[in-house]
Amino acid sequence: MTITDQEFVDLSTSRGPMRCALLRPVGEGKFPGIILFSEIFQITGPIRRTAALLAGQGYLVIVPEVYHEFLPLGTVLAYDQAGADRGNELKIAKELSSYDEDSKVCIDFLQKHPQCTGKIGSMGMCLGGHLSFRCAMNPEVLAGVCFYATDIHKRSLGKGMNDNSLDRIPEMKGELLMIWGRQDPHIPAEGRQIIYQALVTADSNFQWLEFNGAHAFLRDEGTRYNPALAGLCYQHAFELFKRTLS
Repeated sequence: MTITDQEFVDLSTSRGPMRCALLRPVGEGKFPGIILFSEIFQITGPIRRTAALLAGQGYLVIVPEVYHEFLPLGTVLAYDQAGADRGNELKIAKELSSYDEDSKVCIDFLQKHPQCTGKIGSMGMCLGGHLSFRCAMNPEVLAGVCFYATDIHKRSLGKGMNDNSLDRIPEMKGELLMIWGRQDPHIPAEGRQIIYQALVTADSNFQWLEFNGAHAFLRDEGTRYNPALAGLCYQHAFELFKRTLS
């Protein structure tokens, strides 16, 4: 589908406004909603292009700025060491409950949007993969796609670095798609096994895919990008969303 130009909305949270990018198909009608969670660098070019790809499949896509309470609205961190250091610093400065509040604010916005069917999915990469995982704990979320979700196995998301994501897996009512790169040093084999076993123990509805790929293989910028693998993984995500949200 042809999509609209990117627009921005500022949503209210208990910590001030949260700027979000919004992309949608052109024309009348209602579309399922997808919350796309970014990496630690916020709404970069690769994230905008992923959002556009999802919108072109027939979805109303919202992309929140994850560090809106710390950075001026519209800030994009660079894909360099300084940007990575700042993003990782803020990742553990933000309260875990604040991440969850942001997800709920996005869910509420989509469900009230006149062009949304009310059916909601989530997707994210890296930090965003973990946020998509937690977003799927909301009963309104029917499907969650998580690309190389960091910190789940270490329980280290948010202030205090003591998250409860593994413990809350039984709250997930929708279907998960977990995608990993075997050459990703951030989530080694033993870490992936911890997550896999927790999902199995909770009798979760999930798919689990591992490929020969580095961390950030989906990002269409930089040396780790694997376009063939990215295309294959997008097809798996599209299949899940079409089946669960249509």
